[in-house]
Amino acid sequence: MTADASRSAPWVGDVVLALAVAVLLSAVLTVSQAAGGLPPSPWAYLVVTGVGALLLARRRAPVVVLALSVLGTFVYYSLELPAIGVALPVVAALYSAAEQGRTRWAVAGGAVMFLVALVFRLRDDPQPLGTLLGTDAATNLGLLAAAIALGSAVRSHRVRSEQQAEIGRLRAQQDRREEHERLSRELHDTVGHALSVISLHTGVAADAVGHDDAAARAALGQVRAQTTDTLRELRAMVRLLRTAEGEEQEGRRQVRTLAEVPALLEPARAAGVEIRRRIEVEAGQLSPAVDAAAYRLVQEAVTNTLRHARARTLEVTAHLEGEQLLLVIADDGHGAGPAAQDGHGIAGMRERARLLGGELDIDSPATGGWTVTARLPARLTTKEDP
Repeated sequence: MTADASRSAPWVGDVVLALAVAVLLSAVLTVSQAAGGLPPSPWAYLVVTGVGALLLARRRAPVVVLALSVLGTFVYYSLELPAIGVALPVVAALYSAAEQGRTRWAVAGGAVMFLVALVFRLRDDPQPLGTLLGTDAATNLGLLAAAIALGSAVRSHRVRSEQQAEIGRLRAQQDRREEHERLSRELHDTVGHALSVISLHTGVAADAVGHDDAAARAALGQVRAQTTDTLRELRAMVRLLRTAEGEEQEGRRQVRTLAEVPALLEPARAAGVEIRRRIEVEAGQLSPAVDAAAYRLVQEAVTNTLRHARARTLEVTAHLEGEQLLLVIADDGHGAGPAAQDGHGIAGMRERARLLGGELDIDSPATGGWTVTARLPARLTTKEDP
């Protein structure tokens, strides 16, 4: 349905309602005239048609429509036209007022209609009040109350639907904001690691040029491989930021896991750092979000080690302890180590662990170097967002 059709649909409903009320009142009028043996009254049909036509303005001026419907009914009976009921002419107007949020006006209009009709019944046909409040009065009161209740229920349902739609919009907006924040963290991790590896191997190549050309070529090969891999990942991130269909693109984008840690450590090994790795986590043992976060924690820790620690040995271990993943990255560096990054790096690592319900510690053992220890829940019970 187009936007124009969506806007016109309510007015189509109003036209249908107005016609339905006019036809219904005309039918009741015809039956009433036939039962009383009265000739057709053009004035009566004109009034009931006017009551129906008033409903065309029920959305723009619900209180005015209600007031005119009540007054029109009084005029109708003051002209001593055939009976068409007390509640029937104003039921649609009462419903419309309540449905547009004018419930107090609807209640007041219904009460006035009922009480005025009761007063005229007492005047024209003096009877005990109990008799007048019999079946006919109860029916009229029930119709008036039902119209108001139905209008209020429809309005409540519409308001609730609008609130749910707004909540959905705000949640989608929050999801997009969180996705952008997550991509920012990944961008920091990816670029930081890539630049550290490139800087390391560029230095190796510079030192080797002229006396060990094979080592220089190997170092430059590592730079090229790291550059190619990083550019591929950066392109994927840019596509995610540009597209309005992020979830679909995410499904085609590779999500890093602990299984890729060996490839992550290879540039450091090629640069002469001794690597000790013990990953004792099988595929499927971790929730995807935890697996991806663990990879990023290792990546950031390795980046810090290469950038600051001047380490000769780097050890990475990961295993399950009950329902938790224990992740440890340790080096024997003599420089500033991971603590040197007191900005986005360490803060991002702590935030990544916290968002998953885990914790991260960084300390310097007495034997030297730096140790990053992360404890993360192995399985998540909430919606995952790697």
